Formats: sequence, structure tokens, C-alpha cells
Amino acid sequence: MSRPLVAIVGRPNVGKSMLFNKLVGQRLSIVEDTPGVTRDRLYASCEWRGRSFDLVDTGGIEPSTDSEILLFMREQAQIAIDAATVIVLVTDIRTGVTAADEDVATMLLRSKKPVVLAVNKADSTGPEDPTLYEFYSLGLGDPIAVSAVHGHGTGDLLDACMEYFPEDGEDEEFDESIRVAVIGKPNVGKSSLINCILGEKRVIVSDVAGTTRDAVDTPFENSFGKYVFIDTAGIRRKSRVEERVEKFSVMRAQLAIERADVCLILIDGREGVTEQDTKIAGMAHEAGKASVIVVNKWDLVEKETGTLEKMRKDVQRDLSFMTYAPILFISAVTGQRVDRLFELINQVNACSRMRITTGMLNSVLADAQLRVQPPTDKGRRLKIYYMTQTGIQPPCFVIFCNSRELFHFSYQRYIENQIRSVFGLEGTPIRLIIRQKGEQE
Repeated sequence: MSRPLVAIVGRPNVGKSMLFNKLVGQRLSIVEDTPGVTRDRLYASCEWRGRSFDLVDTGGIEPSTDSEILLFMREQAQIAIDAATVIVLVTDIRTGVTAADEDVATMLLRSKKPVVLAVNKADSTGPEDPTLYEFYSLGLGDPIAVSAVHGHGTGDLLDACMEYFPEDGEDEEFDESIRVAVIGKPNVGKSSLINCILGEKRVIVSDVAGTTRDAVDTPFENSFGKYVFIDTAGIRRKSRVEERVEKFSVMRAQLAIERADVCLILIDGREGVTEQDTKIAGMAHEAGKASVIVVNKWDLVEKETGTLEKMRKDVQRDLSFMTYAPILFISAVTGQRVDRLFELINQVNACSRMRITTGMLNSVLADAQLRVQPPTDKGRRLKIYYMTQTGIQPPCFVIFCNSRELFHFSYQRYIENQIRSVFGLEGTPIRLIIRQKGEQE
């Protein structure tokens, strides 16, 4: 059976994202005193009293609006409501019951789903605020006073949600899922790719750059395996990050890279690799993440004989620091070659998790030294004693030698290439740590 899903809904600016972050225990959702900052559904795992469940934050519901973005947000909230085991309606004790609260409550009652009413911003301790009793008028049972800032009442809120959970059984876990971050500059088709993969309008797609703000987690399963796709906000050059919310979005994209197992680096096939693409790919490389370079919008590129191979060489030249990453040409709109992505994701993820025995590594090391002698300097020759693997994601190897200074960068690159060629480590960076004899850990 699937894990219980708790959906947090409500009108804009009642503190849904702050409550979401408090329950999850980390700042995953953007919190800003501006209505409409959260736009897409945002998922996270949560645990209470030994029971695991999933929590979803949604954009504020405006029952009547002409704004295209607000209509999208309402559509996203409705999808979360339809999938939820229990719904938490968040209201604001400072404003009391508003007409929008009544409209949202009516919408939830129509869904026939269990609803727990949370009255947020009850930040003061002491006697109960009489305003709390106003919320009985919504017809959703006993209101629970909570403070998303201080955490007051969140335990009572989760207890109330658990009453609606199915009997504890074999809850489905996503621990074995591959976490895939879709990264790139604005408007390269990240959200379109997610929607193409999922076959639904999971994230808001618009030609307006910057529509996606949060890093949105979406579990997905097919014949290739289990995945969690993280759709990130487009990363702009720092000089163009004017809005405070967009600064948060860049932080979220960076955090998404850190949380991911595999990064899909999207590039616009019509533009080729830009300076910003190089910086974004560098973020994934520096974080040690397995990566696939995805050239999107290939259906819009005018082609002639050799166009694809020329583009492949251009990408490899411009991203020369990550020649280990496979390159795939796709169209998120037509679905061209999108299925091939899963094979590459599985492949690069397996390579980043590969463990190699010390015996096999030292056999490769001995053979490499026979092929190309270690460098010398002023009569001193580099002596390499042995090598061992100390970590994965990315594969990390420690090499013990007589002198770190003699171990030139070019020879390190040579050893890395030998390891790659023998063990087929495609799509993942490799970390080499050089230790001198007698050196402390």
C-alpha cells in the first residue's frame, strides 16, 4: 500500500509553507511575506510517532481569479487534494474567518476527504484566543491552534491527521528511488520535460522565464525503476537576480543538486552551450553528482548531415571538465528519445555507486605505471604504494605515495582515465585524494 499523503492547503499568505517547513524539519519551501510565492506542489517525507508519511505543500487557493498563474496554482492544489489521504486547511487567527476561507472550506467539503482545520499564527502562549471559536463556522470540526513559527500545536495537528491514516502496513518507501534533479537556465524546458515524463501537467509550464520557483519533488515509477524528479527553478546570472524570491529559487536549485543522486543538465539545442550553462554544469560537477547532459528542443533545430555530431563535439568542447557525462538529444514537446533518459539515469547512478576492491584497483594501478612511468623531479621519482576506495557518490579513491609534490596533476588525470576505461565509470566524477607516506588521516 502507498504511504499516507497529507496535503496542506489554504488561501494565500496564511503560513502554509512555514508550517510545511516546521513539520518537515528543514527549509524546503520558500517562505516570503508575498502572496503567491509557492506555485507548484512541493513534496517531502515526514515522520511522527514512528509512522512515515508524505507531506505536500500547495500554492494558495484563490477561489475566484482571472490570473493565469493563480488558476494554475488552484489546479495544482486540486490535484494534491484528489491524491491526499487527509487535508490540512490552514487559516490565520489574526484575520479571523474570511470569505476566501469559507470558499476553500466548501471546496474541501465537496471533496469528501477528511479535513483537519489548523488555525495558524497563534504565536502567544497562555489563555486561548477567543477568535479561535470563530472557525467552528467553517463546519470542519474542532480547530487546532498552531504556530508555524514556534511549533506550538504541531504535535496535536499531526495526532489529528494520524487518526485518518490507514492501518499501519507495508508502507511504500521511496528510499530505493533515484533522486533526479532537472537543472538548467530559465526556459530551457525543465518543467516540460517533467510533464512529458509523467504524462500530466505536474508543474506549471509557461513561456515566462521564472515560472517555477520551488524545487518540486515528484515520485515516479515505470518499468526502468523508481525515481523522484526534482524540477528546479531556472538559474540566472547573479547580476540578473533582482527579486528576493528569485534569490531563494537559486538557493533551492543548489540545494536540489545537493539532494540529488543524478543531475539532468538541460541545454537549449537552438542556442548551444552558453556561459550560464557552463556554470550550472560546474555546480553539478563540483557537487560530485552523476550527470547526463540533455540537449532539449532538438525538434526545433534545422538539421543537415552531421548536425548532431557537430553539436556533440561542441558540447564536449565547451563542457570539457565533464567529458565523462553522456549526451542525449531530446524533445520534451514531442517526446523524442525521452525514454532513453531512464537507461542513462540508471547507468550513471550505478557508476556513481560502484565499489571496487583494493586488489582490483592496485592491479590497474600497477599496469598503469608499467605503461607510463611516474614522473621524476631533480632525480627523485614518484613512488605510488597503493590505492583504495573510500567512498561512493562520487567514487572516491585515496592514493598513498612518497611525495605529494611529485604527483603532478597530469599524472593524476592519467590514473583517473585508466580507472574509467577499465571499470566503465561513465557519467560520474571521480575524486582522487593524494596522501603522503606518514601523513595523518
